[in-house]
Amino acid sequence: MTELVEHGQLFIGGEWTDPLGTDTIRIVSPHTEQVIGSVPHASRADVDRAVAAARKAFDEGPWPRTTLEERVAVVSRIKDAIAVRHEEIARSISSQNGSPYSWSVLAQALGAMMVYDSAIKVAADYPYEERRQGVLGSILVRREPVGVVAAVIPWNVPQFVAAAKLAPALLTGSTVILKPSPEAPLDSYILADIAREAGLPEGVLSILPADREVSEYLVGHPGVDKVAFTGSVPAGRRVMEVAARNLTRVTLELGGKSAAVILPDADLDATVAGIVPAAWMNNGQACVAQTRILAPRGRYEEIADALAAAAGALVVGDPLDPATQLGPLVARRQQQRSLDYIRIGQEEGAKILSGGGRPKGLERGWYVEPTLFGDVHNGMRIAREEIFGPVVCLIPYGDEAEALRVANDSEFGLSGSVWTADVEHGIDFARGVRTGTFNVNTFSLDMLGPFGGYKNSGVGREFGPEGLSEYLEHKMIHLPAGA
Repeated sequence: MTELVEHGQLFIGGEWTDPLGTDTIRIVSPHTEQVIGSVPHASRADVDRAVAAARKAFDEGPWPRTTLEERVAVVSRIKDAIAVRHEEIARSISSQNGSPYSWSVLAQALGAMMVYDSAIKVAADYPYEERRQGVLGSILVRREPVGVVAAVIPWNVPQFVAAAKLAPALLTGSTVILKPSPEAPLDSYILADIAREAGLPEGVLSILPADREVSEYLVGHPGVDKVAFTGSVPAGRRVMEVAARNLTRVTLELGGKSAAVILPDADLDATVAGIVPAAWMNNGQACVAQTRILAPRGRYEEIADALAAAAGALVVGDPLDPATQLGPLVARRQQQRSLDYIRIGQEEGAKILSGGGRPKGLERGWYVEPTLFGDVHNGMRIAREEIFGPVVCLIPYGDEAEALRVANDSEFGLSGSVWTADVEHGIDFARGVRTGTFNVNTFSLDMLGPFGGYKNSGVGREFGPEGLSEYLEHKMIHLPAGA
């Protein structure tokens, strides 16, 4: 029985504060379908308070004027506290969104810690000011903090995505209003405690759980200088539209329909061992999931059999059980979405190789079996639309040129992989794929390099020096002759 967690206040400007509204958010376990917690629902008036606090802290407060070393010290304390409390954070997230606990420990909690650690390394080496020889004389180029940041995060990897936005914003001297999803706000209260104990000055951070309407109000607030958003493509379009009214800068990390391309010379055992966790990671609720698997026709049957067996062997169950590999989806609507796509795939003529419904013995909870479709062609809806659930397509191809065409035949361009005995050939294949992140014989996300999407998968980058730059304004100062 999960203990009921109830919070009555909001974290505004670094202080616990009574909300100005009366609405609450009830958090429901995707495993038991029972209420496991509640938090206040931030109102527009609460947004106004948070933006005012962030604006004052940026315009008048010490944070943007501290040294990099001082900001690094605070962010390091946040990172270290997450490491200490990682099990608590992992349990909180798994109880809300159904992530398997073992995955939450590594990706949700310790993954967030790695984001902060990597950002600290990048910030330490970043050129915040440099002199250049211009056409007419010397110039000084400065990079300065962007200002007040509205960071809107999703429910699937809340701490990881929060870190991806908080770390560069804080390290560069900006102030932040963090807006967690209403499906998964409980872990943000742990983060608030950590941030307060780390010594962030007054006004630098506010955390406001709220729905889409209040999110839109925050994104369109004239006191916000930058919006950092992670979510669906339709929501990203709306964020860009609303932010454009104030010409507010945006970075958008959106959806994906990534292709894992198996070349004819690939080692089957190693390939399956690498692709399966990449395809069904976080119950399929991951924008980078490898949900289109491309197999050469000459090896199609053996690849199909191996993937179907591996998918069928995944342990489905209680997300808080360490043995679980696939938990429930975050909400009933997400469960129904996956089941609808399974029906659509069958109607389109695809063949279910594994799964295809609700797991036996798990009638309660928002579960869907890890499902693999075979005989898929890239024109099917199940191959083109982001399902965001444990539904994966196996697509046969003829030659390598066709594999490359299919991999690129998508409105998305976020991630992907190639599996081959020849790494150099894999690198050459990777150069031809139009995605922001790609893997050769592996699946990972390195936080010292840029992460983001081509096409409808987003605008801008996170991680690495490229991600840090998104939180900086660039200023040119012309110098007199001889300076």
